[in-house]
Amino acid sequence: MADLLRQGATLTELACPACASPIFRLGDGKLWCAKCKKRVIVVKEGEESSKITSMMALETLETTLLGKVQEIQKKMQGEERVEELEKLSKTLSELLENLEKIRKMKGI
Repeated sequence: MADLLRQGATLTELACPACASPIFRLGDGKLWCAKCKKRVIVVKEGEESSKITSMMALETLETTLLGKVQEIQKKMQGEERVEELEKLSKTLSELLENLEKIRKMKGI
């Protein structure tokens, strides 16, 4: 918890619904439970939980795709075979197209 504070996170008045530990607001505005080591989403009264769940799924998918893009990039850097570079390039293009679609869905 002290590390989060040193990194600029602020302590909120909220408690984690899973473990009752204090919730921190990170620099990007996201809420975080230091004990569970998970992001916390607050659903306000009247707000649709399905919408929140969809946004979380999109964020997770976006993170996964970004990781795959980095993996492909590393493979491309060390590859010299043209055929393999073509395959990697096609895969990279498809990943980037999907990433763009996700960001459009999120409204970025």
